[in-house]
Amino acid sequence: MVAVGITDTEKIQKRIRACDYLVVAQLFLQDNFLLERPLEFDDIKPRLLGHWGTCHGIDVVYANLKTFFGDDPNFSFVLGPGHGFPALQANLFVDGELEKIDPLATLNEEGIKYICKNFSWPDGFPSHASPLTPGVITEGGELGYALANAYGVCLGHPEKTVAVLIGDGELETATAIDSLNLRNLLSGSNNGTILPILHLNGYKISAPSIYARKSERELNEMIRGFGFTPIHIRSDNPEEFQSALSEKVESPFYVYESIKGYGGPNQHQMAHQIPLKNPKTDENELKILEEWLKSYHFEELFNPQEGFIYG
Repeated sequence: MVAVGITDTEKIQKRIRACDYLVVAQLFLQDNFLLERPLEFDDIKPRLLGHWGTCHGIDVVYANLKTFFGDDPNFSFVLGPGHGFPALQANLFVDGELEKIDPLATLNEEGIKYICKNFSWPDGFPSHASPLTPGVITEGGELGYALANAYGVCLGHPEKTVAVLIGDGELETATAIDSLNLRNLLSGSNNGTILPILHLNGYKISAPSIYARKSERELNEMIRGFGFTPIHIRSDNPEEFQSALSEKVESPFYVYESIKGYGGPNQHQMAHQIPLKNPKTDENELKILEEWLKSYHFEELFNPQEGFIYG
């Protein structure tokens, strides 16, 4: 295993916590974004819309890729599950990328209030990746095109490396599965490098995914059949993730295994969309939401005077 410095490991873990918190705040809160007082019904948005299930996994993948590739201008990330937009927005926000195109998304308390209140809000940010998102190629409402788009980015650009996160439900689509054949067409020296990452969290919108029901051997043989080398990442441990990215193999295909909805309320572990439906009217759900938010200890990662301090 490649050694990852304790500073890097802690930084990755703290960044994931910060982004997970911002995801939950975007989904639920219209006020009290730093939990400076106990949550009240009036702090909760009147209409809850968005997807929690895939977001923690997106935060884990993005944090590890950012650490591994740093500020390499030839590296790009393509997100297949565009419905996990609050995770993408959280990461773009903490990196200062969102502020470059939206001066209201400042890295302070006002910026947090701005992105959280305006997620799935009239005249605000949509629940899916959209043309307003920095670097977006296509919108995220329809799954299946991420891998093909990634190969398109690399076409004729051998200097480029593109990591593309593919949902396990997404890989069931005809477009996604057929796009795996592009490795045979576009793997020459005139084109860039594609790093597919399958987010194997076990479930799609309403049922287990096909790939979650396959044995590891069966899944690996399918991946090999398309000409890739499967590399499994079985935990959120940054050392394991960084080690996997460091492996020198031909045409790697990463399988990141996680639990759908991880980090959310236990009784809603497999939630695809909003795991708590009535925190605006139900005292018990409001308490569960407050405990969920507090579990990230956001006060250790951000304060109004210094901003983000997870690094």
